[in-house]
Amino acid sequence: MRISIVTVTWNSAATLRDTIESVLKQDYKNLEYIIADGLSKDETVSIIKEYEPKFNGRMKWFSEKDKGMYDAMNKGIKMATGDVVGIINSDDFFHRTDVISKVAEAFEQNKSVEAVYGDVRFVNDSDLDKTVRYYSSKNFAPWRFRFGFMPAHPSFYTYKHNFEKYGYYQYDYKIAADYELLTRFLYSNKLKSKYLHLDFMKMRTGGKSTANLKSNWILNKEIVRACRENGIWTCMPLLGLKYFVKVFELIFTKE
Repeated sequence: MRISIVTVTWNSAATLRDTIESVLKQDYKNLEYIIADGLSKDETVSIIKEYEPKFNGRMKWFSEKDKGMYDAMNKGIKMATGDVVGIINSDDFFHRTDVISKVAEAFEQNKSVEAVYGDVRFVNDSDLDKTVRYYSSKNFAPWRFRFGFMPAHPSFYTYKHNFEKYGYYQYDYKIAADYELLTRFLYSNKLKSKYLHLDFMKMRTGGKSTANLKSNWILNKEIVRACRENGIWTCMPLLGLKYFVKVFELIFTKE
């Protein structure tokens, strides 16, 4: 089984080395790595060129204008030649070498499984060894989309043909296109999924969805839209319940 991993970059030089190194160290070798760059103006492209030979032909990349992060993700997925596709952001990194092996094993052991997902750790850039929040997807079920919950998107892997059949990321979303896609795949189209009790990666805090109150407002508005477009009723007050869970995750974080 061939697995493709897509990273979107734009002025990502400060963190990209960690991301690429973590992909390079994966012990699963039937792996393809694709980097979709949006015409970075810093040293991002130079870093990509530096690492390209180390992948021995398993890396593809391009640098061109796009319509935003989700448009770039779509371009990367369409370029992929793997059976299964996943995303790793340019400020995230695998902190263990067996993640892709475990993903491949989950698909190969049960041919009816169409998607897998697991857990992620949030860290601060000042101390990448300390987990500040542990995001577990263990208790996820599709009915939870109504309340603003989804599996950890960076841990989501599915067959490429599912994108071709059910559609790609909607790039007119500013923040929550990943939420909409998971809602469409797991709720509307009922893909059979499997949870892996595995912390896939470490994610640096400060992403678009948690940047400030305005970002959270936009995120929740787009979640309401995503639910509506996929046949789920919800509203802004109902989504507020998820913040109690986030507080719980902060208090009982696993080290």
